[in-house]
Amino acid sequence: MNYLRLENITKRFGAFVANDNISLSVASGSIHAILGENGAGKSTLMNIISGLYQPDAGKIYIQEQPIKITSANEAIKLGIGMIYQHFMLIPQLTVTENIILGTKPSWRLNIPKKQQEIAALSQAYGLEIDPTAKVENLPVGTQQRVEILKVLYRQAKLLILDEPTAVLTPPEVESLIKILRQLAAAGNTIIFISHKLDEVMNLCDTVTVLRQGKVVATTSTQAETPQKLAALMVGREVTLQLNKTPTSPGEIILSVQDLQVADDRGITTVNNVSFELRRGEILGVAGVDGNGQRELADALALVRKIKQGKIEFRHHPCIVGYIPEDRQTMGLVMEFTIAQNLILKSFKYLPFCRRFLLQQEAIAHHAQAAIQEFDIRATGKDIKVSQLSGGNQQKVVLARELAREPGLIVAMQPTRGLDVGATAAVHTRILAERDRGAAILYISTELEEVMAMSDRIAVIYRGEFVAIFDAATATVEAIGLLMAGEGRRRRDGGMR
Repeated sequence: MNYLRLENITKRFGAFVANDNISLSVASGSIHAILGENGAGKSTLMNIISGLYQPDAGKIYIQEQPIKITSANEAIKLGIGMIYQHFMLIPQLTVTENIILGTKPSWRLNIPKKQQEIAALSQAYGLEIDPTAKVENLPVGTQQRVEILKVLYRQAKLLILDEPTAVLTPPEVESLIKILRQLAAAGNTIIFISHKLDEVMNLCDTVTVLRQGKVVATTSTQAETPQKLAALMVGREVTLQLNKTPTSPGEIILSVQDLQVADDRGITTVNNVSFELRRGEILGVAGVDGNGQRELADALALVRKIKQGKIEFRHHPCIVGYIPEDRQTMGLVMEFTIAQNLILKSFKYLPFCRRFLLQQEAIAHHAQAAIQEFDIRATGKDIKVSQLSGGNQQKVVLARELAREPGLIVAMQPTRGLDVGATAAVHTRILAERDRGAAILYISTELEEVMAMSDRIAVIYRGEFVAIFDAATATVEAIGLLMAGEGRRRRDGGMR
């Protein structure tokens, strides 16, 4: 029996059709994946199911009964719970306080009774957690359990998870997959949204693929391969295997000694980090988000002052290309055009400026060449970057940062939020820069991506490099444990 059925759902924003006549069914007790490129209509569809948007046309059925989901509160009443990628928790409150926040008010709160209820609920679903703990003291994986308990406490029977593994360590991912299987076995129905095809194949029963707002396939995961699903998503064959040539690292480009860096509040987030980076190699940095990666990247890109230590470039001048974590706030001026964003770092110089006057012909020629070389999909160079998809925005950042052939490239979460097609394009370009001879620091919370891209892998935990591995011999298990803090600094020659 179907728990959820959508019939000809259509949603427009002005002239843009985000969801185009979408029909799909989700079986009771199943784990159903929704796949698609950025801009394929996944988020819009989930926002309709969770009550944030209203469809312009179409019908929604729960257990074959027609319903209207007029608000998020109505969705909760109907047993629909949405668990977002960025957790909706208040760090200063306890687990219990977060879970009951927003539920039906009563004159007597009776926190001890609520704690007992939540403890019993967590045990019933295998989500072991201390209901008295403050959220700010919990690991990310445990915080996600709180989010799941929040919707279960509200008696949700349909759980929608949006990129749920994006901030988890490998052991936490394994734990989440086990929990989701238990929930499905207990009769809950789960919609799983992810860019990670291996996770979809491992976890889900059925997958629906969206492309340009339409359903292009609904199929059993047993009948598909990751390659076939990727091709359905983007409408063409996609190479999932990286074509990484053997490397022979050259001379030292960057030397970092005992580096300490503070965040914007003055709190030290990078502590005593030392390493060297050579020409033609990629040093990957693996770690759970929030362990000092952002401050480390900013310091090496020379946009953040250091507290202590030394950053030494062995060749002068050394051009640094920086692909920042947030392309929209740090990488681009969103109201500028593609052409304008491409010259942000070089508009003062020839050939773009002559006698204090911008040379429009040279700027236009440069933009057209970049659009072609980096496959930036836009109707023209004068389109504002705010009108581009996330993948094409990232290509603009890449085109600008790599145009000057930098000796050092600092890539911070360069594929975050990108679909398989855009991710493959970014990886290919970065590997080409490595082969050209650039030294690359590649920072990502996606461990498999770090392992595939890197020649060496540093594990960062609480602002320290706790180990540096040769990527050819490193294992997911060893790195995953260190990412979670379950390991000591290697003193047996493992540090390099």
